[in-house]
Amino acid sequence: MTSFEETCGALAAFDVVRDWLLDGLAPVAPVDLRLDDAIGAIAAEPAPAAHACPPRDEAAVDGWALVARDLIGASSFAPAVPAVPPVWVEVGDALPDGCDCVVDAHGVDTQAPLVQVLTDAIPGQGLRRAGEDIAVGQLPATPGRRISAFDILCARRGGFASLPVRRPLVRLIDLESAHAARLTADFAAARARAAGADVARVSCKRDVASTANGILDEPADLIVLVGGTGAGRNDHTAAAIAQAGERFAHGIALQPGRTAAFGRAGHIPVIALPGQPDQGLAVWLALVEPILRVLTGARRRDPVSMPLARKISSGIGVTEIVLLKQTERAWTPLSVGALSPAQLVSADAWCLIPAMSEGHAAGTPVAGFSLHEEP
Repeated sequence: MTSFEETCGALAAFDVVRDWLLDGLAPVAPVDLRLDDAIGAIAAEPAPAAHACPPRDEAAVDGWALVARDLIGASSFAPAVPAVPPVWVEVGDALPDGCDCVVDAHGVDTQAPLVQVLTDAIPGQGLRRAGEDIAVGQLPATPGRRISAFDILCARRGGFASLPVRRPLVRLIDLESAHAARLTADFAAARARAAGADVARVSCKRDVASTANGILDEPADLIVLVGGTGAGRNDHTAAAIAQAGERFAHGIALQPGRTAAFGRAGHIPVIALPGQPDQGLAVWLALVEPILRVLTGARRRDPVSMPLARKISSGIGVTEIVLLKQTERAWTPLSVGALSPAQLVSADAWCLIPAMSEGHAAGTPVAGFSLHEEP
């Protein structure tokens, strides 16, 4: 049987392909989304708040607005008679001028001929200061971070109707393939949306002309094809990339994932994932998600460094993906160069073993990237 390398030539180095894909890549232009639609997207640079919120001191509890200095030493045994009569306020009401605290109803006796306060208070008690929720110049969301329900709450409180986000469009081309390739495409679509991208999923025939037309069909920020990357008689994806634009490499020294193909259509990166799920998932984790982080402007994910519970053995010449499981305060390797569904469910993180490394000894600190958090 003819090997892939014999058919397609030498495998491109992982680092070379990664650097080529990322070279010149920049975040997409921001778009404004209504707050209901913005959650989960990656925040761009929002406009700072022009007004403080609340605009002035307001009541945080229901009670009587008073001046704290009039209540020094007040108690049920020595009530204080405030110089200024108290004003009843409820949560959210602006405090009357001059007042700086709110005392609850049980602390004030309004039945006596003179209003008496039965407790002391300190300035700021029972109220929310002006600008405490949002100060002038504060951002309602952090650029590069996924917009959460907390960000939406902050934006609504500050009077924002929308937020700017970076949401690249990924065109996912599902070639008419076997069931395994469709599983890979399903995974890719889900991970792309989780990364903050929009996904336009289309299908096309597996011949060169149809696939090339699919690549050029509609505008996109990233084009991902699934299937047709091997050396089989019906595997024409790499040739279609070359016809549609520029093919940089067909075959990469990454295990799993070696039959992947890479190119550009104009300035748009084009990545062809192998149809087998473990092969396609490896290329997605190692190469597609870094591209999406650049396009969305997402903050760099910091890996978690822990020592290995046991050694990792790796072959020279190929970058290998290792699945890791956290046990105590160490990483336990589950597999090297393999991504079975059962192990993916059990694993907590993954890492890469460089091509020129034979692995790591037990106890060596290894940086693991979270597998199950959103990319």
